[in-house]
Amino acid sequence: MAGRTLGYLLKDNLCRRNFPGYSYLSGKILTILFLLLVNCMFGNAQSRAKLTAFQAKDVKLNASWILEREALNTTYISSLDADRLLHNFRVNARLPSTAKALEGWESPNVGLRGHFVGHYLSAVSMLIERYHEPVLSKRLEYMVTELAKCQQALGRGYLSAFPESDFEKLETKFSGVWAPYYTYHKVMQGLLDVYTHTGNQKALEIVNGMAGYVKLRMSKLDNQTIERMLYTVAANPENEPGAMNEILYKLYKITKNPMHFELAKLFDRDWFLQPLSQNHEILSDLHANTHLVLVNGFAQRYMLTGERACHDAVVNFWNILEHDHTYVNGSSSGPRPNVTTPTSLSAEHWGLPGHLSNTMTKEIAESCVTHNTQKLTAELFTWIGKPKYADAYMNAFYNAVLPTQNDQNGTCVYHLPLGSPRTKAFLKDNDFRCCNGTAIEAFASLNANIYFRDSSSLWINQYIPSQLNWNEKRLSLNQSGNFPKDNEVLFSFSAEKDIRLTVNLFVPSWANGLKIYLNGRLQPKTAAPNSFVRLDRVWRNKDQIKLVFDYRFRIERMQDDMNKVAFFYGPTLLAFDTDTELALRGKPEQLLTNLSIIDSASFQLKDGKHIYTLRPFYGISHTPYGVYASIREY
Repeated sequence: MAGRTLGYLLKDNLCRRNFPGYSYLSGKILTILFLLLVNCMFGNAQSRAKLTAFQAKDVKLNASWILEREALNTTYISSLDADRLLHNFRVNARLPSTAKALEGWESPNVGLRGHFVGHYLSAVSMLIERYHEPVLSKRLEYMVTELAKCQQALGRGYLSAFPESDFEKLETKFSGVWAPYYTYHKVMQGLLDVYTHTGNQKALEIVNGMAGYVKLRMSKLDNQTIERMLYTVAANPENEPGAMNEILYKLYKITKNPMHFELAKLFDRDWFLQPLSQNHEILSDLHANTHLVLVNGFAQRYMLTGERACHDAVVNFWNILEHDHTYVNGSSSGPRPNVTTPTSLSAEHWGLPGHLSNTMTKEIAESCVTHNTQKLTAELFTWIGKPKYADAYMNAFYNAVLPTQNDQNGTCVYHLPLGSPRTKAFLKDNDFRCCNGTAIEAFASLNANIYFRDSSSLWINQYIPSQLNWNEKRLSLNQSGNFPKDNEVLFSFSAEKDIRLTVNLFVPSWANGLKIYLNGRLQPKTAAPNSFVRLDRVWRNKDQIKLVFDYRFRIERMQDDMNKVAFFYGPTLLAFDTDTELALRGKPEQLLTNLSIIDSASFQLKDGKHIYTLRPFYGISHTPYGVYASIREY
């Protein structure tokens, strides 16, 4: 309570310190109060999270088709040349570079140049933490050293591949420049990930300098200018700030520097936070990824301060997104109701709440939006531990994340269309759009959010072949199987001594009739869908748990058009092999009885004289397909 009380006391003063045009508490008094607040906040931060996700270094993927997807991504990451990635940074710092410039959104004349490098640093640092691969490790150290040289040459802590004049345009004209803070944040996030995953101190020093530069810029602006600059309600806002609030809160958690906290709060705009905290539906017309990442920042702030408004904004946002704007596979974003730009005609925005049937363009479900939604869903699970978050995460993992990657060569899509007929438009290796960057992060972290814990319990949320090492408990857990292609999952314990532990096994919403075996014996446990089954006992070395899921066909209807349907087999979203529009005849229950299994990778639906082949959506690459189908019951 003390932390919260002090938080409200400082609410109107923390962000004003050293900003012209405001009265504020004297520096000495403010510092004392802030340090008291820090003590309170960090004393309670852990208690706000019910659960903790295991660190990436504690979980390694076992041989499986999921590991193969990671390997495709790693091969691509390893193929990139460090000097080409550094080229625009060196040019901007007036340092010599003989490398060939990158293409796509990393071209020398594109405002977002540098953003992909941030994603790259994040992805590589995650891989190094797990595998300690010497070539990637050497490359990462080289890049950090060279980026530090660029920062030193530019001065004042500034580091970017674009000139400072882009910020000046944003602050004075509010247009004519493409998202400098979005790009700046990506580089900060990448370097901070390098520090947190590999311990590189120089990377942290660079981030500190970059934050200092933001303070210099912001301290020259009055509140009216900042508000206008960060008011992002227009279509495809040029002033997209990215997750500046999130990265600065994360930095503050490490440095305990009050300035970082103050800066982060500047990017938390009340016009967006307050309505969400009161559960108002305000997503319609907004650019999806611009605002989704702000909510991830609100989540970081809540973990630091315990502010109820931040907590409620995050929870309410997730519920609104999930119930009113999300497609059957857990993805979102599409055409804007008020079309004012070419992009908003078909992509990247949220529509009217509960209205999805008229959004089936070829450019819905942006990959970046899915990735950042997964981050938020996993965060919320740690707060509350509710199975609905685990359920949403699993659905999106198999049916929205994995389908974005070409399973033959590792390329990715920007959008994931769900109508019929549709094709996946895989980006070229040299395109370097935002979703190329998101993809290399997503597929470098396929081992994330499988296992969670508290002091005496283990939660298993994902059935992905993997090895968990719980060092504090001197316990390891090996998960094997071929889920979801196969319906059996096996866990084997390895423990130095007997240990009392509650194991919570996630039962997804589609899982009727789950069977649980303990050391070969069927357990009389009730496994209700969308719940956790608790196994509370003393675990011994070589104990085993086997899960046998009962896969069934099911139909999911679109909420605003019950005649738009999608088909699942167990956890897997199915896609039709079709190059024509899908129009089926018959009642849903009749269609279900006409479905049959050909093999683990193909299914068949008889619809009158038509016979359709269906396959897992994550296995579709180059062929035309359809996900949502129209049905006529008569």
